[in-house]
Amino acid sequence: MQMPTKRGTGFKPQVSPVFLFLGIALLGVFYAKWYPYYLKTVSVATSRSLGTSFVLGAHGHPPMVGIAAALSFFEAYFKAIWIALVVGILVGAGVQTLLPASWLYQILGKAGAKSRIRAIAAAVPSMMCTCCSSPIVVGMKKATLSDGAALGYWLANPVLNPATIVFMGFVLGWNWALLRIVMGAILVLGASWLGDRWTGTGEGKFQKATVEPPRDLPPTFRGYAAAAGRLAITLVPEYAVIVIALGAVRAWLFPLVSPSVGHSLMLMVVLTIVGTLFVIPTAGEIPIVQTLLNAGLGLGAAGALMITLPAISLPSMAMVSGQLGRQTVLQVAGLVALTGLITGAVALMWL
Repeated sequence: MQMPTKRGTGFKPQVSPVFLFLGIALLGVFYAKWYPYYLKTVSVATSRSLGTSFVLGAHGHPPMVGIAAALSFFEAYFKAIWIALVVGILVGAGVQTLLPASWLYQILGKAGAKSRIRAIAAAVPSMMCTCCSSPIVVGMKKATLSDGAALGYWLANPVLNPATIVFMGFVLGWNWALLRIVMGAILVLGASWLGDRWTGTGEGKFQKATVEPPRDLPPTFRGYAAAAGRLAITLVPEYAVIVIALGAVRAWLFPLVSPSVGHSLMLMVVLTIVGTLFVIPTAGEIPIVQTLLNAGLGLGAAGALMITLPAISLPSMAMVSGQLGRQTVLQVAGLVALTGLITGAVALMWL
């Protein structure tokens, strides 16, 4: 693909940095996602299970609150996501430094349907969890891309992950997979559409993004390494602290479920909030929902968890809030929770 030349600046497309970015992105996603998920799909199709959730434990309930619970959760979680997190940091740095900024702005920088759809289309095959896609979203915003495109990419990664949907079909049933696709598409398209209209400083008014096209800078390895280092240093420590804290108190967040309380409307609301805040690896919602359903959880709460658990989390919100803005992130969290409640209501009526 020939990159456009920026008139008046003497900019000439740098082919090698673009191919370097594509190599990092494609090889990274293949190693972290595509190949492991191919192997897992074969296993899940036979066993109809993703195994025991390390969030809930072998007995279907998290361990007691404390340091042991925190460290065991962080160890299991880090083992599950660290490769994808590294890929996310490398790709996020590449978005900032390896791709021609003016060309990237033309593709994803303008507020509008084309930018949003392109970002969502790029997200579906990358199949990142919400935390691992966060460095890429930060890189997108530092490259002055639109909020709608950034939110579309951020949410589509976990919510419309095709591997997760296939796993869900084999484990929970294809009616669950269809519900995930429909409600997930509504959430992603709605959040990205609203994202373009949340941009600006108007008091409660929807505004279009008005970003000046960026200036192209010569890509260098030093600049790329510096961008990757900044992402790692600024994002990973706070991310790790919040993950450890959530792991420590997960017994408070996931109460003991039984058939007598599993259909409670209050429990559905509580788990909707928990699902919006808690952090899981890719497809981690499936064994959680399966375990809780077997313990007596109602379809409404299960449906709410199915959409809220993967969409965003407290750690990922902290990672992107510096670039997207705290208000936008809180609005997205509210939209995710609302979508979870609606999904739960649909699950009650349909599943």
